[in-house]
Amino acid sequence: MAFPSASPSLPQRFWRKLSSRWHWRASRSRFPRLTLVSQFFPPDFAATGQLLDDLTARLASRGLQVQVLTGIPAYAYNRPDAERIEFQPGRCIRRTHASRFWPQRIRGRAINGVLFCLRITLRLLRCSRRGDLILYTTEPPYLPLLGWLLHRLTRTPYLVLLYDLYPDVLVELNVLPASHWLVRLWRQFNSWVCADAQELIVLSEPMAERVRQHVPAAAAKLSVIPSWADNQRIRPLAKADNWFVQREQLHDRFTVLYSGNQGRCHDLVTVLAAALLLRRDPGVQFLFIGSGPQNGRLRGLVRDWGLCNCRFLPYQELSDLPFTLAAADLALVTLSIEAEGLVAPSKLYGHLAAGTPIAAITPACSYLHELVEREGCGRWFANGDAEGLAAWIEQLRADPSAAATFGHAARHLLERTATPEIVTDHYLQLIQQHLPEHKPLPASIEQQARSAFAPSP
Repeated sequence: MAFPSASPSLPQRFWRKLSSRWHWRASRSRFPRLTLVSQFFPPDFAATGQLLDDLTARLASRGLQVQVLTGIPAYAYNRPDAERIEFQPGRCIRRTHASRFWPQRIRGRAINGVLFCLRITLRLLRCSRRGDLILYTTEPPYLPLLGWLLHRLTRTPYLVLLYDLYPDVLVELNVLPASHWLVRLWRQFNSWVCADAQELIVLSEPMAERVRQHVPAAAAKLSVIPSWADNQRIRPLAKADNWFVQREQLHDRFTVLYSGNQGRCHDLVTVLAAALLLRRDPGVQFLFIGSGPQNGRLRGLVRDWGLCNCRFLPYQELSDLPFTLAAADLALVTLSIEAEGLVAPSKLYGHLAAGTPIAAITPACSYLHELVEREGCGRWFANGDAEGLAAWIEQLRADPSAAATFGHAARHLLERTATPEIVTDHYLQLIQQHLPEHKPLPASIEQQARSAFAPSP
């Protein structure tokens, strides 16, 4: 008979943590370190945190020492706590206490973000004394301002990864008028942040153009690096082989999927209007996985309109993502009219990896409009065009071979432009340009970066 092994005693756990800490400091201290700062990181379900988790793990596997400064889950989570410090090969994750005041409301997120910045300041001062290169995200959106202040005090070099463009988002969503003193002050802060940053990274060309308009001097520092998805982990999968499809009884329904944050920058009313037009078709189902500020409104509309073809599921475990994405016959990627050029939906890339046709619901000037039609991976619909969306859903359902053609094009687009290897190479090239000169890079990093960007023979 096999007996379960006893859990480690308190002295054993203490010794393991002490050994991990010593190894982290001693084994790689002679190499430069990148410190990444973001309020959201797994086990929080926020998409930005999941991408940063993957990116930092890949950078660490290339030989770069990476430290992540983040908070405990505070936005979308099913585990209320996480390890305060984790040591992994080449990577250390440090979590600080974070408030959870109204995480789905703008005011609550603003308060939580300010408190996160205050709590993380002392740790950042330590990183500055070590001479780390620091990568700030816009989670929370005023975090780069803290980086600029620390740079002024310590001359620590920093990069900024702009996931969303603030205060433009607040202006376009009518939270603040463009003439508000806070907007004017915030724009001034942004000009200072951009002036002193080593590099500014945005997710799309329209976002880069917005930055150029507000801060022309930042043009030379701008790099466009898209989001990505793991094409080895997320793959096309037949419904018969997908346990999630079987569990949720989706095998005999044409599933139209919206997966992820149901935020204010996304047009979901057009989606529900299409569901209203198709409400008498028992073969079509609209599935919403996730949550966000619009979740309550969407559920209310479904109830008021008597829609039986809409289902809502909470965020699923990250390990289940390959199966939830592969359950879709059609994937929805949306932007509201106000959000164009301010955000770039990362959910697009997971759907591309799953080989799913894309329905892009955006303004006509959106880069997604050009992308899906140029690459043949889906169709574009103007905001409010529920009739067009409903008609295309019926066409795809009636013609599986056409749907498969769109899906193959989607998968090919990801493999050509946004695999983890391609994106990691771009980040690595930027980072290595700004690491401290007195600490040499591991040879493996230099060799990989050179080979990735060497001209083709």
